[in-house]
Amino acid sequence: MEPLIRSATREDLQRINEIYNSYIVNRHTSFDTEPWTQEERAEWFEKYEPPSRYDLVVVEIEEKVMGFASSSPFRSKTAYDSSVETTIVLDEAAIGRGLGRPLLTELLARVAAKGLHRAYALIALPNDLSVVLHTKLGYRNVGVLDEVGRKMGAFHSVRIMELAL
Repeated sequence: MEPLIRSATREDLQRINEIYNSYIVNRHTSFDTEPWTQEERAEWFEKYEPPSRYDLVVVEIEEKVMGFASSSPFRSKTAYDSSVETTIVLDEAAIGRGLGRPLLTELLARVAAKGLHRAYALIALPNDLSVVLHTKLGYRNVGVLDEVGRKMGAFHSVRIMELAL
């Protein structure tokens, strides 16, 4: 069955939380250290409700959400308003199934349609699959924050990638 990529709804929040919380518990690639509650996720979702300058899309296979991609404020200062940070998270069972590229492509099309200027991805290293995906979609490496975060008993660096929209 073909994957369906669509705007996320409140009904997707439990599944989004399941996917994201698995990264918090099992991987270094999310710098969150405590799983999100459903209440926190519902509050987070408010910034995506129309009309919004930010987007949240999900990919679903056989009516089950298998990942999501979102745009969010890059930084809180007003001068950064023309830029967004993009995030993509797939269910661990969906990694390597070709869902990331169409999901992130759809998000970027929506972001570009809003007239934004730059998109940034901050990728905890190592994460070769994410770096390759972003590179294929036109992001370029603009720097590395060396050992900026500590999780799972180790320091991790973060690659900053930029896409001109």
